[in-house]
Amino acid sequence: MTPESPARTTAPTAAYTERLGLSVWAWLGALVVDVIVGLEVLLGFEEMPFWLPFAFLLPFTAAFLLWMGRIRVTVTGDELQVDDARLPLTAIADVVALDAAGKREALGVGAHPLAFVIQRPWIGPAVQVLLDDPADPTPFWVISTRKPVELATALLTGANLR
Repeated sequence: MTPESPARTTAPTAAYTERLGLSVWAWLGALVVDVIVGLEVLLGFEEMPFWLPFAFLLPFTAAFLLWMGRIRVTVTGDELQVDDARLPLTAIADVVALDAAGKREALGVGAHPLAFVIQRPWIGPAVQVLLDDPADPTPFWVISTRKPVELATALLTGANLR
C-alpha cells in the first residue's frame, strides 16, 4: 500500500501586485537622522563605546521602516487584497485612477466617513474603487498605489470577467 500524495493546492496567480514600501530617499534620510542622533548621544556620553548607539538605532530604524512599508495590494482572479482586507471583484461597480490632487480631493473635507482608506502619504496617486453591494455600508475604497492605471485596469478586467 502506497501513501497517497497530498492534493496540490495552487495559489491563484496575481493579475497585479504591489508593495507600498518606502522610497530609497526615505531610507537614506533615516540613515542620516540615525547618524546625527548617534553622534549626539556620543557627545553627551564620552565614555560610551562608539558603536553602541548605532547598534541600537540602525536595526530599530530598519525594522520601523520595513513595518511602515508592509502593506501589499494584490488583485487575484476573484478578489482585491489590501493587507488583510479582501474585496470580491463582483462587488466592484467602477474604478477611478486618481492623481495626487484627486486623492487629496477624495480624502478631503467632503470624504464619506464610512469609506475604507489605505493611504500612504509618501505615495501620491491612488485608486478609488466604487462598490455595488447594498448589504455593505462602505461606499468606496481609496487605496494608495504607485501605478493607478495598472491597478484600475486589473480591477476592471477582473470585475468584467465575472
